Amino acid sequence: MSEQIEQDGALILALESPLTDDLELLFQRHTLDMHADTPPESIHMMPREDLVHPDIAFFVLRDGGRAVGMGAIKRLGPDHGEVKSMHVLIEERGRGLARIVVERMIDHARRSGFARLSLETGSQPMFLPARKLYERVGFVECGPFGSYRLDPNSVYMTLSLSRAA
Repeated sequence: MSEQIEQDGALILALESPLTDDLELLFQRHTLDMHADTPPESIHMMPREDLVHPDIAFFVLRDGGRAVGMGAIKRLGPDHGEVKSMHVLIEERGRGLARIVVERMIDHARRSGFARLSLETGSQPMFLPARKLYERVGFVECGPFGSYRLDPNSVYMTLSLSRAA
């Protein structure tokens, strides 16, 4: 299932299985972050096993072979996808790695025929860097989408994937 998307020196972003053994640290850290400052009823993180699905493209960013970041696109409809499971290890942040993952996922979504990508992230201060990143690549705030409902702990964002956007 490993289809290489981009290689930049020692950085390789590829489609992989979320069940790969060496992704345990990424999933542990992602889980800890999601539960650190968010009430349980407002956590929308997908279980690792649920990311293995034909409607989900799961990406891993490796630096010199070490898994340092991940993200996924879940198909919500024929032309609408949702960004899920975005995480970069804290010790690797500040290098622009999250932006690499997000931009390559946007490229993949366009090539896959999506017209729009949406996401849900936290409203708490710890999620501010993520919200700023999403804004920098073109996402704008929107209302709840899919099965989401208004939640003071959530911020919903969307990105039109038309070339004119």
